[in-house]
Amino acid sequence: MAGSLGSYSIPLLGTSIFIATLTYLTYRLLSDYLHKWFTMKPIPEAAGTYPFIGNALQFKSNAGDFFRQIEDLTRDFKDAPLFKIWIGPVPLVILFHAENVETILTNTVHMEKAYLYQFLHPWLGTGLLTSTGSKWRQRRKMLTPTFHFSILTDFLEVMNEQADILVKKLEKKAGKGEFDCFSHITLCALDIICETAMGKKVYAQSQSDSQYVKSVYKMSDIVSRRQRSPWFWVDFVYNYFGEGREHDKTLKILHSFTHNVIKERAEIVSNADEDRDRDSEQSPKKRQAFLDMLLKTTYEDGTRMSHQDIQEEVDTFMFRGHDTTAASMNWAVHLLGSHPEAHGKVQQELQEVFGASDRPTTMEDLKKLKYLECVIKEALRLFPSVPFFARSIGEDCNINGFTVPKGANAIIVTYALHRDPRYFPEPNDFRPERFLPENSVGRPPYAYVPFSAGLRNCIGQRFALMEEKVVLASILRNFNIEACQEREDLRPVGELILRPEKGIRIKLEKRKTQT
Repeated sequence: MAGSLGSYSIPLLGTSIFIATLTYLTYRLLSDYLHKWFTMKPIPEAAGTYPFIGNALQFKSNAGDFFRQIEDLTRDFKDAPLFKIWIGPVPLVILFHAENVETILTNTVHMEKAYLYQFLHPWLGTGLLTSTGSKWRQRRKMLTPTFHFSILTDFLEVMNEQADILVKKLEKKAGKGEFDCFSHITLCALDIICETAMGKKVYAQSQSDSQYVKSVYKMSDIVSRRQRSPWFWVDFVYNYFGEGREHDKTLKILHSFTHNVIKERAEIVSNADEDRDRDSEQSPKKRQAFLDMLLKTTYEDGTRMSHQDIQEEVDTFMFRGHDTTAASMNWAVHLLGSHPEAHGKVQQELQEVFGASDRPTTMEDLKKLKYLECVIKEALRLFPSVPFFARSIGEDCNINGFTVPKGANAIIVTYALHRDPRYFPEPNDFRPERFLPENSVGRPPYAYVPFSAGLRNCIGQRFALMEEKVVLASILRNFNIEACQEREDLRPVGELILRPEKGIRIKLEKRKTQT
């Protein structure tokens, strides 16, 4: 009898431990949720907030409609210093005033990316965009030298080559009515990032049916939808009832592409190292890609980055390095095509710098293209490539008189921040002159953050501005642009990147050579 009782006691004990553990975890989660709920109660909130599901049921599934909801909310709360929404049990404070944004971005306690970034981990791992703590600091320190001025100068040749290919493609469209230029510019940006980041020509502009580009957009859309749907945050539910299979299928395409390139490049670099002594005297200097530098980069203890480490950074460079610049250049093309006066000023500046020549752009030329830089900055103000980004609140803090508890998330809505009339009068107007040095005096640094700001600012912003100047200069040296859409027809879609729902439709006219 005693033996049989003993045999029952083991499963009973296991069941008791399981129930106790579940009860404890439920208590901890519930108490944490209630603590945040009551602490944040004084913060203005969007209507229709329900316990546990928050505002999730109100959000539109269409990315364009969802972005317009966020736009409307920032207008509704324009006189409030901040407001909050809940996505399931996760509270988000929405910030779009410079003084409040500065509170978060200047405090190293709030450097960790928000909870919603975890859905990027399957794609980007924990590279520079998504990593935190000591891993982020170590990676940032290691990778900063790869964006040195002298290295960026080497990439200018690639940018010029790909811009020339783009111009030749656009010549076939000139004088033949309106067309959508969005994919043309995007494929040019992809060719540039592939060759500069990975040392590989993919010929995206000549083989425009790029599976990689399609997969980037698809994955961006999939991740954004999951972020807005708390019922799909649990992997099991997502895999069986959501888009889990489509997510994994798309991910396989993205990872296979970069994995194969890394493998191929590693062999080339290894062979080059072996041959270096033998023919270093005779062979011309080879142009290095970011990947080449990553393959040779070592940690402080002398060990090299693993294949996984490199894959994380290459996937991050590929995503952030082509999608963001492509969107920015497209918005700039639309704005120039809609504003003849600014269009004329850019071409006048290009005439002064280049004359009638068709020579490539040099680093000295880029320094002289000051008005074109103002155009790019103003385009990024109106249509920031990253329309919002988020941080996790690392400790209880005070934002404009409101207590925000540790573990909440802060969403910086750059799209609304850049339209603050205190610093940008008539904020919806396109005025590149806002960014001339004399007109920028006194503007708070956190009123304009297209590349984020503080310690976690974008490591590639100089690369991005350089690329945009080269490509836009090439287009405007060869063509006059006429926009074929009104601003309200563009319908920005705010997913991971801000892009126009219906493309950028323009007409081009070939410029006559000026002497």
